[in-house]
Parts: sequence; C-alpha cells; structure tokens
Amino acid sequence: MDIVYSPEHEKHQPRTFIRRGAVVANPEVPARAATLLAAARDAGHRVVAPDDFGAGPREAVHGKDYLDFLATIHAGWQRLSGAAEEVVPNIHPGRHMSRRPIGLAGLVGYHTADTACPIGAGTWEAAVASANVALHAASLVLAGAPVAYGLCRPPGHHAYADQAGGFCYLNNVAIAAQHMRWALSRVAILDIDVHHGNGTQGIFYERPDVFFASLHADPGDYYPFFCGYADETGGGAGLGANLNLPLAHGSGDAEMLAALDTALAAIGRHVPDALLVSLGFDASEADPLGVLKVTGAGFAEIARRIAALGMPTVLVQEGGYMSAVLGDNLARFLAAFEAR
Repeated sequence: MDIVYSPEHEKHQPRTFIRRGAVVANPEVPARAATLLAAARDAGHRVVAPDDFGAGPREAVHGKDYLDFLATIHAGWQRLSGAAEEVVPNIHPGRHMSRRPIGLAGLVGYHTADTACPIGAGTWEAAVASANVALHAASLVLAGAPVAYGLCRPPGHHAYADQAGGFCYLNNVAIAAQHMRWALSRVAILDIDVHHGNGTQGIFYERPDVFFASLHADPGDYYPFFCGYADETGGGAGLGANLNLPLAHGSGDAEMLAALDTALAAIGRHVPDALLVSLGFDASEADPLGVLKVTGAGFAEIARRIAALGMPTVLVQEGGYMSAVLGDNLARFLAAFEAR
C-alpha cells in the first residue's frame, strides 16, 4: 500500500490547548506523524510525496473568505499590540450572533469553533500540505489502486467549510471526497475517529451524493458536544445520507464492531463508487484523549471488515495521540486491510 506523506506538517507546531480552563500542552504534535510514518516504513510500505493540487480542490469545499483568513491571519495577528505568538480566539459569536466582523480578534472567533486550533507561523503551509496528501491518496485510488493511505497532519474532520476546530483547519477527507466526485457519481465517508466528524457532516449534510457515517463516543459529554447525535440524518436533498452511531463511553471492541457492521450495511445500500475512511486511532484503549477502549486486535478487525466491502478505498489519517501503541495500531490496521 502506498503511504502519502509530506514533511511540511512539521511547520505546524501548536503549543497551547485549553482543557477545563487550564492551558496545557497541545497533544497534536509532529511526533504523531513521525510515529505513524516509522510504523508504516517498518512494515514495508512505500512512502510517496504528494503532488501540489493547487487552490481549486480547497476552494471546492471551503469558502474564499475562510481560506484567505487562514492564509493571512497569523501575519496580521503579529502586528497587533500585545498579541500572543499563536492565534487563539477570545470570543465566539455564539448562537445569538452571526455577523462577520472586520477586526482580526472578531474574525478569529468567527472562523474558529473553539480554542483547540491555534494558528502559528507555519499552520497554513502545513494544512495545505495535509490536504494535498489526502488528494494524492485519492488520485492514486482514482487511477486504479485498490487502497491508499494519506498520512495527514494536521487532521481535518472537525473543520467546516468556513470554520476551524478541534485541531483541524482544512477538511482533508471532504476535499478528497469532492475531488473524487468529479470522476465518480457517489462516494461514502466512514469516520471511525473517537470524536464525531462534525465538520465533514456539516459540509455534506444536504447532499445525497456523499454518504457520511460516523462511529464515535457519545457527544453528550464529549467533544464536539453540540452535534453527532443519532437523530441527525441529513437535510434537504441529503435526508437519509447521514448516519451517526454514538457509543457509550467505555465501549470496546464488541460495541465498536457492532456499530461498524451497521455503518457498513448502510454504506452498501448507498452503493458508492468509492469509500473514504477518516481513520482515527484515538478510540484506542491506550490513547490519552480517548474514552473508548478499542484494542489493537479490534483495529485489525475493523480494517478486515472495511476491506471486505471490496470498494476502492482512501484512508485519511485523523486523530490518534501519543501512546506506546499508536504506531502498532496503524501497522496492524494496514496489514489486516491488505490481507483481505
């Protein structure tokens, strides 16, 4: 299996993360990608660099105002008196306010869903490279590869069309899915990250041509809190093309696999021409952020069941934070997928 990877992700070096009011070290660190890359190389997979796909694929998913914001906000922020090195919001519009302001402090709140997506000097370049990684993996599959893995960092599935959030800036899997849609009639996205893929859901919620299914920890008391519930089934023309399968906190392999079977059956009924997987390993029993208890053997079985669909598949890396088993979980997943 080809592994698509860009070292440009190292330009994104977030420092801060606000958790329960405390400023702590950000867990979305470059070492995540280095660990995953080493595991893939040790398993014998070929690593390839992504092409530059230009602005077009990003603009097909994200609004121009938002893309311009991401590209320029850090430089503008540094010109503000007393501004911190990282761009972090101190205000959000909330549900009773919706106007887009012109001041930088207001724009940061408008275009970021939370405080978990600090923007540094190299964040934009890293995010662009991450989107290109996903696009290149999708292009390999469009060209006939049965599967390809995009080792994306920063991740993407919490990013909306006009808003960053949850460590995510550009929605890599959405950009790749839209790119594939130019050649294919229907695609499906399966999200197995421990967090609901709220940005991906938001982007495709009213579209019938992109089926979205997400397995995740119950959001009633877990990020993203405000969506990811079972009664969110799509809107407008996309009604019925969205499936959320929230899992009770503490769920392990059995519960995850049962939900996976439900999602795979729904994907099969959608009859997509290709499948994209938002691949998170933060559902691991060893993950420092996760609340689910999936084992390494569980991830391997997830891979086997996805591969059994026999669909052209793009794997797009999302979460999964530093633990002793992060690289092993990826290696087991890829090996099991290829053993189909």
